[in-house]
Amino acid sequence: MTAPIGRCRNVEDVRALAKRRLPRAVFDFIDGGADDEAAMRGNRNQFDAFALVPRVAVGVGGRDQSRTLFGRRFASPFGIGPTGLAGLAWPEAEVALMRGAEAADVPFTLSTVSSVAIEEIGDAAGRPHWFQLYILRDRAISRRLAERAAAAGFETLVVTLDCPVGGNRERDLANRFSLPYRPALAGILDTARRVSWLAQIARHGAPQPRNMAEAAARSGSTSLLAFMEAQLDPSVTWDDVREVRRLWRGPLVVKGLLSPADVDRALAVGADGVLVSSHGGRQLGAAVPPLFMLPRILDAASGRLTVLCDSGFRRGTDIMKALALGADGVLMGRPTLYGVAAAGEAGSRHVLDLLRREVDRAMALLGCTDLAALGPEHVIANAPAPIPASTETRSVPAHPFAAAGT
Repeated sequence: MTAPIGRCRNVEDVRALAKRRLPRAVFDFIDGGADDEAAMRGNRNQFDAFALVPRVAVGVGGRDQSRTLFGRRFASPFGIGPTGLAGLAWPEAEVALMRGAEAADVPFTLSTVSSVAIEEIGDAAGRPHWFQLYILRDRAISRRLAERAAAAGFETLVVTLDCPVGGNRERDLANRFSLPYRPALAGILDTARRVSWLAQIARHGAPQPRNMAEAAARSGSTSLLAFMEAQLDPSVTWDDVREVRRLWRGPLVVKGLLSPADVDRALAVGADGVLVSSHGGRQLGAAVPPLFMLPRILDAASGRLTVLCDSGFRRGTDIMKALALGADGVLMGRPTLYGVAAAGEAGSRHVLDLLRREVDRAMALLGCTDLAALGPEHVIANAPAPIPASTETRSVPAHPFAAAGT
């Protein structure tokens, strides 16, 4: 591990290191959100709306933070979510992320829009991983991606549904961000100063969405961004998810739910899990933070689905709040992406180790020797004037957003 990443005390330190290393346009592509980024800020502020309630003198000398998801036991209750074009951060970043996840024994999810081919991850992996799928306008592309993932040994399919159209990411518009990456005139000097990043690009070439490149070439598109935007399909319905379910034999997770009204639909098409997510604040710029909706979604699921959560997680205590509210696990995209941007595989490993240690410390301070001991009694709404609990079964005091059901 390089000295700078080893000195990073938390994910925010890692983010600052990544920001120094990457061209501004590339960092903004990773870091930015939709519109004026209110949803992205809300994803961070959501954790301030809840406080943890410790128990003391209960004997926490031995602690176990492992968690079983879809029949597989992982060492920690969190994992790496899908991030598109991670190769912009580091050459073959997805391989570095996968290896970091294997070292930490946590889930890793490969994006449809990865800069490493599905088969490369399958060949390099030491165990099965997860694959994220978009249902594209050309359904044949999506079917082929799922078939390739299954053949490469991927175990769990994560179907993203919150992208009927692309988000309005104004940082990218301001930077005139394009794929393949070519700095706009205003960004040439900034890019030239990122010597180590430029040297890697010179050695390895500009990253491109390997799983989509062939289809993009066949389409005659000169812009990969334009091709991917064109493949997002606002006509996708639950019937399309049902077709994917018929194709995929392993666990299937539906990603992007924020409304409890969608839980029964996910169950009806045969989903095994849902991922409560605002897409990291990158889609609907005014989306409700996921943690506010988590208790209602859990009530709707009634134990019939595995319920995961993402968006905005940066600390072990963030993870513990989601678990105490009832989530089965947490996925994170940007934290480990900052890690690989800063230091490659070493950065990925460092971020995961930071989070593991933070979860372990929080467990000790909360009085929990394992995650089964963590529950609603360990979390409380941190609002100045708490809204009275509704008639729903969850005993966690409702946050105003959750009470409104928006």
